[in-house]
Formats: sequence, C-alpha cells, structure tokens
Amino acid sequence: MSQSNDQGPLEEFVEEIEPVIFAFGAGITLLFVAIFAYKPETAGDIVTRANDLVLAHFNWAFLVIMLFFVLFLGFLIFGPWGNLRFGDEPPEFSYFSYFTMMYSAGLAAGIVFWGPAESLIHYASVPPLYDVPAKSTAAMPIALQYSLFHWGLTQWSCFTVMGIGIGYYVYNHDAPLRVSSVLTPFIGADSIKDSYWATIIDILAVFATLGGVATSLGFIGSQFLTGLNYRWGIELNDLLTIGVITGMTVIFTASLVLGIDRGIRRLSNFNMTLFGVLMIGTLIVGPTWAILQVGTQAMAGFIGDFFKMSLFTHVAGGGEWANTWTVFYWAWPLAWSPFAGLFIARISRGRSVREVAFTGIGATAMATIPWFIVLGGAGLQLQNSGAANLLGPIQNPSLGESVSGYVLFGALPFGSIFLFFFLLLVMTFFVTSADSSTLAVSMMVTGGKEEPSAGNRIFWGVLQGLVASILMVIGGVDALQMAAIITGGPFAIVGLVACVGLIRSFRKKHGNLLLQEETVIFGWSEKETTEHQQKVEPNDD
Repeated sequence: MSQSNDQGPLEEFVEEIEPVIFAFGAGITLLFVAIFAYKPETAGDIVTRANDLVLAHFNWAFLVIMLFFVLFLGFLIFGPWGNLRFGDEPPEFSYFSYFTMMYSAGLAAGIVFWGPAESLIHYASVPPLYDVPAKSTAAMPIALQYSLFHWGLTQWSCFTVMGIGIGYYVYNHDAPLRVSSVLTPFIGADSIKDSYWATIIDILAVFATLGGVATSLGFIGSQFLTGLNYRWGIELNDLLTIGVITGMTVIFTASLVLGIDRGIRRLSNFNMTLFGVLMIGTLIVGPTWAILQVGTQAMAGFIGDFFKMSLFTHVAGGGEWANTWTVFYWAWPLAWSPFAGLFIARISRGRSVREVAFTGIGATAMATIPWFIVLGGAGLQLQNSGAANLLGPIQNPSLGESVSGYVLFGALPFGSIFLFFFLLLVMTFFVTSADSSTLAVSMMVTGGKEEPSAGNRIFWGVLQGLVASILMVIGGVDALQMAAIITGGPFAIVGLVACVGLIRSFRKKHGNLLLQEETVIFGWSEKETTEHQQKVEPNDD
C-alpha cells in the first residue's frame, strides 16, 4: 500500500501544500479581513485611495494592454502558430464540455447578472463618447453597443492569454501547474519552484483569487437577497445573509469534491443548456422584432467603433466615466486571470493553441453577445416604449442593478417561470465559477498538483464562504473587491510577460511554421521555395 493511502486527511493536506504560498496567500487575505473588521473606515479609506491612484494614473495602460491581448489572440487564431498543441495526448473532454467549463469558470455569473441591467444604465446616462440624448430612441443602440463591448470580447482575453501561457509550458516543457509557469522561457521549468519572482506571482494569485471569489459570493448573495425582498417582501438580515452564503458554499464545495468530470463538467453543461433556453424563450415572448432591429444596429456600432471604444479615456469628463466602467471592467478580470488561466490550462491538455484562443475569445463572444442583445434589447424596448418602468427600481438606491432581472422578467409573459430559471442560472453559474476557482487555489498552494486532496479543496471552499459571510455582515465586500482590483495591475504585467515568452518560444522552436504555412497557401514545394529565396537573397560573396 502506498504512503498516501496510509495517511489521514490531515496528514495528506499538510504534506501536499507549499508552505510559503499557503501561508502568505491565505494569511494576507485573512489579515485584510481582520483589519477591516477591526478598523473598517480606516482600512476602507486606504484601499479606496490605492484604487483611485491606480485608476487615475494607469487607466491608459489597462486599455492598451487588454487591446494588445485581443490582437495577440487574433494572430494565434489566424496565424501559423495556432497549429501548435498542448502536449501529445488527445483532449480530455469533448469540445462542448470544454467550452461550457471555460465559460462557466469565467465571467458567466456576471454576464447573467448584467445582461438585463447594463444597457438600461447606459440608456439613462449615455457614455460621453457619443452625443445623443439620454432616454431616447437614438440612445438605445448606443447603450446596447457599449454593453456588448464591455462583455463580449476583451474581458475574456486576459483569461485566455494566461491559460495559453501556463498550459503550453505545463504540457510541452514539464513546468508545474502554477501561474508562475509563464516564467518558464526566462528561468526554465526546473527553476519555477525555487524562484523568488515565481513565488511572489503565486502568492498574489492566491490573494487575488480568494478576494475575487469571496467578493462574488457576497455579490451573488446580495442579488439573491434583493430579489427575495423585492418580489416577496422577505427582509434582509445578518442571519439570512449568512444562511444564503453558507448554502452556496455547501453547493459549490460538493461540486468541487466530486471533481472536474463528475462535478464541474456536468454542472457546466447544464448551465449552458439552461442559458440557451432562457435566452431563446425571452426572444420569443419578448418584443422579438424590436430586439433584432436594435441588436443589429448595436452590432454594427460594436464592430465599427471597437478601437475607438477600446482606447477612450478623456473627452468632456470622460476620464471618470471610463475609470468607472471600461477600466474597471478590464482590471477586474485581470485580477481573476490567475485562477481562470490556471483552470483553462488544466482542461486544455491535447488542444491546439488555435482551439484555446478561439474558444477563449471567439466561442465565448458568440454566446455572450446574443445574451446581451436579447435581454438588453428587451429591457430597452420595454422602457423606451413605456410598456414597463424598469429604470425606476434600478435607480432606487436600496435596490440598484441587483433588481434588474426581476423587473425585466416580471414585465414579460410567463414572468414567474422565467424568473425562477433566471435565479437558478445565476446560482449555478456562480457555483461553477466558485468551484473552478477553488480548485485553482488548491492547485496553487500544492505546487501545481492536478488533483489536490478532498481535504484541501474543502478547506479552501469553507474559507472562501467564511470570508464572504464576514464581509457581507460587516459591509466590507466593496473594500475586498477594490483590493482585488488593485492586483489587476501586476497581472497585466504578468500577462505581457506571458505573451513575450510565448513569442520567444514559438519563434525559437517552431519558427519554420510560417514558411510551411506559406508553402501550403501558395502551392510551392520546399525546393521551389528555397530556390526562390536564393534568387531574391543572393549571397554576399
């Protein structure tokens, strides 16, 4: 019998962890929560100032770097390097399951939440890049266009870059399954474990992931509680808050313990099926033709103004607006990119670089854009035509954006049925985000172990639920969110390092692919290509 089988859960847990990453990653998070609980105003003020400093001076960098990620992935999709593969083994999962797991682990919970809300907010207050009257018919496609821009493509790019940067070196260079493996082309795979810089990256990754997931637990919990209050008059209190967070923690921890195939994969497949059913159902019972019309206009604006929106910072006070919306939206997924990238790498064995890049920004966009067009377009049409007052509850400070889905589906036929499925979808998408991120944290603190022990996964699941409950009760979710956003800056740099490393590795080991691709395209043989090069590039002799 092996030693691992003789060990109890506690011994196995202790033996598999990397003590430095574990201690500092968990310690920094718990210390932050403790300080905020003891001195909430002081801690909140410090974090707010740091967050404002980052956004005020480096907003341009977030915009430029994220646009670069999109262009880099576009080259991998259409260029010759896309043929490279992650290892020599066949893919572990079917493409549908692969896509649904990537989608569910990423921004899906936020997409479901903001689908009915963001377009209405831009309709009521038009982005300063465009000079059209607020709450007008002309504002409708602009409002929808910006929601497509914020959620449809760019946010996913940092996840995908990190996933490719980690996965390529894990499966082709035997690097450990750690975020810091993106440093492989610079320090070598054997040096990752002992590298000072690699350790710092992995510690920051644990903190950013814990902060992000705990914040989202509180975020989704508050949305659920807002719905209970708005629809059924159930009062919000600390006990109910803790109960909701505990329930979600139990669900995602159970899914996590079941593993990727039995837990995360099956739940992700269910999510995407329900996602499609709810979207198609809304299109059918909602103002169908108006949705398609405004959606077509919004898509034209999204494509035509993509670069202008991507680099917009200052026009008539637009700096503050851009920081609140676009820069915030780019910083937040950057802070999540360590866990999302690590999870993408974990499920991408056997895939080609092109498959991973396309799934990361192409297939996800093909699912996200229709969702925003249907739900956002329905809300805009109902509001603009006067058929329903959706903005009233959304602009109520005691309700806010959390109520948008309840108001929208309440105004549609069969609203109660749609509302039930909407709530179920938000919860299950969050569960898949939480269990995949918790799995990623478990891998981070075990030095890259693909299948951390059940005890390890349960520990991190319970810890995240505990942190979220404390922050919800003491009102510290926003502070932890801002603290996690601040880590988006370092991971923007890590993402750039990953791109530079991949370019070096691809050119060094597979540079002849460009020549091979040209041979296929133009129909020249290798001999003809060589002869042609000798004619146009004669020897200096």
